[in-house]
Amino acid sequence: MVVQRSGKSKSQFVRQRTLFAPELPSHAEVCGPDVPCDIAPIEKRRDGGTRYWCRAHRADATEKGGKPAKKCCAADKIPLREDEIKILELDKYCGGVALWGAVPAVYDTTRRPMDSGIHIHARPESGSKKELDFTFRAVRLMGKKLPVDGIIVNETDAIYYMVSSVFGYSMSFVSCTHCSWPHLDKDWFSVNPHRRHLCAGCGKHFHDRVRGIGNPIIGVRDACGAADHKVSPAPKNFEIKQSDYPGGLQIWGSNPAFLWTQPKDEEEGIHVHAFLTDDQEDPTVDDTFSEVIIDGVELDPHMVRVLMAQNVLPSLKGRVRSMDCPHCGQPGFDAGEAAFVPGPTHICPECGRQFPTVGRTRNVVVNPLPKILDDLARSAPRPPQQHQLDLLPETL
Repeated sequence: MVVQRSGKSKSQFVRQRTLFAPELPSHAEVCGPDVPCDIAPIEKRRDGGTRYWCRAHRADATEKGGKPAKKCCAADKIPLREDEIKILELDKYCGGVALWGAVPAVYDTTRRPMDSGIHIHARPESGSKKELDFTFRAVRLMGKKLPVDGIIVNETDAIYYMVSSVFGYSMSFVSCTHCSWPHLDKDWFSVNPHRRHLCAGCGKHFHDRVRGIGNPIIGVRDACGAADHKVSPAPKNFEIKQSDYPGGLQIWGSNPAFLWTQPKDEEEGIHVHAFLTDDQEDPTVDDTFSEVIIDGVELDPHMVRVLMAQNVLPSLKGRVRSMDCPHCGQPGFDAGEAAFVPGPTHICPECGRQFPTVGRTRNVVVNPLPKILDDLARSAPRPPQQHQLDLLPETL
């Protein structure tokens, strides 16, 4: 999205609250692999070395030992194309719009391509059929309350909004005190409130007045006049056999929409797509349910939601495992901070006793769902797809 300069602050602790401006480039205008890196020293590190920053791709370019890299970490990243940005006229859809961060399904036995980005629902009139039900890499929001050129929200903003929300963290609009670039906290920082941030615009560190988690979407919500909306348990249950849907299943945990203007409450639970054939365009089942039972196995909505967020975090790649408590035999399920900070020991939610990680990788996060899904895969029409977003890890 785009922000406006408000003059240089005398103090590094003053939060910039402006949102829009023509003189700062948007996230959609980052250079691609066809543009060579422009690497320059940006500031000193805590260990006395130098940090290097690529001004072309706006990414870190520091090798181990504080030396400049040959290319930055984003040099090979493909930027957004204009046709990947959906223009959404908010005032056109009087029946309401809803936007979510879309990530890969936790269980996918279809052969459909990975779905990620920003998922949109839009209705022309209240109670009418959805005119839009698609996923895009970015959305340009247009409306009477917004600038003439609108505001761009990209997929990374939306995905990390989902992660922070699932783990129960509120976010705020934070901008760099050096360049006014709107700040997005990614990976580990999206679930750990902090004051010291690394700007993705100019590459410099800055301090906010309070500890928090930055996400530009909060500024978008404020600009659109979006109010908090109610989230209620889905009213329906769903019980099936995988053999009834040979085209495959896709399963997600629900997560709160970052923009919701519909008059009804948002439904919470497990979202299911079920296909009768491989070649059908729309799923036979496309709904959210409070209770989902597949082949006699009931899925826990909270476990599904948490695993969906855990699968996104680069810092948890290869570190989410299923383990039973050796004391009582019940499945372990890490909660609170332990759900996103890998550790060598875990607290059983059933008996309350501590047990250690078993295996070569000692620091892990425990969630029962991977084993449950592996068991379901044995009776699936085909092996589940293993999707990876491959988001870059974030460091200070």
